[in-house]
This record gives sequence, C-alpha cells and structure tokens, in this order.
Amino acid sequence: MTRAVGCACLLALALSRVAAAQDASLHAYIDERLVAAPDQTSWTQGGFGKARFGGGDTEPRFGGAALIGLAQLTPAWLVYADVQYQTSDRHTLDVVETYLRYRPVSTSAWRWSVKAGAFLPPISLENDAIGWTSPWTLTPSAINSWVGEELRAKGLQGQLEWRGTDNTLEATGSLFKGNDPAGTLLAVRGWSLSDLTYGLGSSLREPDAFVNAFGDPDHPRYDPFQEIDGRWGWYAALTWHSTEVGELTLMRYDNRADPAAHTDYEGSPDVFAWRTVFWSAGARTDTGPVTWIAQAMDGSTEIDTAPGANRTTRFRSAFLLAGWNRGAWRPALRFDHFSTGEDLNGSPLGLGESGNAVTAAINWRPRSWLRFTAEVLHIEGSRSALRVLGLPTRYSDTQTQVGVRLIY
Repeated sequence: MTRAVGCACLLALALSRVAAAQDASLHAYIDERLVAAPDQTSWTQGGFGKARFGGGDTEPRFGGAALIGLAQLTPAWLVYADVQYQTSDRHTLDVVETYLRYRPVSTSAWRWSVKAGAFLPPISLENDAIGWTSPWTLTPSAINSWVGEELRAKGLQGQLEWRGTDNTLEATGSLFKGNDPAGTLLAVRGWSLSDLTYGLGSSLREPDAFVNAFGDPDHPRYDPFQEIDGRWGWYAALTWHSTEVGELTLMRYDNRADPAAHTDYEGSPDVFAWRTVFWSAGARTDTGPVTWIAQAMDGSTEIDTAPGANRTTRFRSAFLLAGWNRGAWRPALRFDHFSTGEDLNGSPLGLGESGNAVTAAINWRPRSWLRFTAEVLHIEGSRSALRVLGLPTRYSDTQTQVGVRLIY
C-alpha cells in the first residue's frame, strides 16, 4: 500500500465515522499579515535566508490556513486530522497529521493509549495551540521550526500514564517509518526560524547555490517524509507534569536510516537517507503571571555518499521563552542559540554555523475568535560553509510582522 493510499484510507475511515461519533468538532484558522521582510532571499525561495520571508519588501502576505477535525467515535476511539494551506514556498494543501487513537476508559491511576497514522513527535512545549502553532509568537523557535519542516512519524505510538493527585508521569514510545531524509536541511541549509509546517506529500527546497554546486539544478526539491531503506525508526520520551512545578520532558529520537541508502533519479543517486539521532529536553513552569519555556536539542545526522566518504553534521540548539499572561494581552520574549559542525570520516572540517536570534512579540486577543500579533525577529550569526560556495559567511536579518488571525 502506497503512502497516498494509506493516508486516503485513514481519512476515509475518519469521515465515514464522524456521523456516528459521540462527539465531533472542527477547528480552523486563517492568517493574514503585513510583513517587512529581510533583504536576504529566504530559504523557501532558494536562498540561505533564515526567516520565512525575504527579498526586502514590505507588503501583505498570506500567513496560512488550517482545518482541524476530531471525532470521538466511542469513549475509547478518537480520530484526528489536521490539514493546512500555505503559499510562502509553493501553493500547497497538505495533511500535517492524521491518526486513529485507542484509549480505553480507565478507573484507576493508570491509563494507556495507542495511536496509528502520521503524527508529529511529542517534542514541542511551545506549539500547543490550534494547528500546532504557538500562542506566544508567530515564529516558533529554531528547534520547533525544524520539527515542523522535517520531522513526522508514520507508524504507531503508545503511551502509558500514571495520574496522581498532583503529579502525572508519562512514558511514550513509537515505531515509525517514512522520515529517512530528516536532517537534510540542517546539513545543507543550517537552522531557520519559520512557522511553515509541512505535511505529507510536501517537497522542501534546498538552496540554489548548494544544488548548483553539488546536486542537480533541475531537481532541487525532496520529500522529507519518504521511506528509502525499509528500516523502522523509533523515539521514546518521559514526561513529568506537576501542578506545583510545571512540566519536564526528555526524549531520544533515532530514525535508524541507512546513510548509504538513496533513491535514484535518471540513473543517479538522488535523495539520501540521513541517519539522524538526537536528545531533546524541555521544561515549562509558571511564576505568577509569567510562563517560562526552555528547550534544548543535541544530535547529529550523517550520510555516506560513497565508500570512505562519511559526512556527519552535528547540531545543537536551545531557547528560553518568557510569556506574560495579562488577560487579553500576551507579551512574549524568546532567545535562541543554534549551531552546527561538520566532520568527514570523524575528522572536523572546520565548517559549521553559529547563530543567535531574539524574538519579541505582543498578542492581543479581544475575542476568542480574533487574535492580533506584532512580532520582531532578529537573527544573526555566521556559517563558514558558505565560503565554499563563494558567499558571505556572516548574516544579520530582521523580520517584522503584524498579523491578524481569525480562529474558529
């Protein structure tokens, strides 16, 4: 069964059962913005710009739209689907998540569940609003920008919970396929800060200068959610919730990809499987009206393009966000740091990236269905690998957005 047929069957099952569901609901949003874009060309248009928009123009931009449906078919069975539309990269209508979950009713402190389908790994403590967006900023952190771009699990996820009076413990594990190219963007482009969340069937664009030098200029895109080597990947996470302290989470991810495996295009190697592994740790707590969110990620992705040519990109990122809950008003400030480094057969190449970003946003939600956001994002750093392509190694970009979001 192909990926498209499998997704179609799952969506058909969802739609066929909605009418008989005990409880069904739809949620949606549509987003319009006025954007003052950085001068550097965005990576979505083939450049190395770190932000979603680029080119230096100040003009209205479509922020995106989403439709999220869920149906509680029985007390134990739930079906969920998230479909999003965006125009910044290409005009795409994609399924971001779709799954069927079984969670039997529990009368004890223990509860378990399992879900099957396509879903985002449970990494983000930041993007917990409708359509996997952030209630604090328009642009998520570098970590969660990459999650939305390249990480998706297609398979099974199980969860075991222990629920106490003041504390809850969760153990989550997954076996998945279809995420072999994850890590490509971190290696060829580096980190970004963008609120584009890609879905099944999407294709991501590699920078033109990289493709012209090392790839096929007529084939600059790839599907990040494809299966190449037939191996199962996995992730496992532990989470502690406390009514007094907040939330702590620790996760290990390994797509177990064969770094020498690849697809073929006109008889030549095309899309490679990247062996991507990382640790992710996060914390969330409240001090009075202020919410604090911190997260860090440390990992590597490797590729074997030829015998004796193992290239590894080590990547790290961390952020700290402070958000102030003031009724209809929600100011927020976030600091990001990110870096990469490259090795060839275990020896450092002296190529990599180091950068920082500051995001300041203020949200005003006078009605439950209406949200205004003003955001300034400043990114600066250096990427020594650009020297190989004859490009400037330092960058400093500022992106300003004023957005209005209608929420259903």
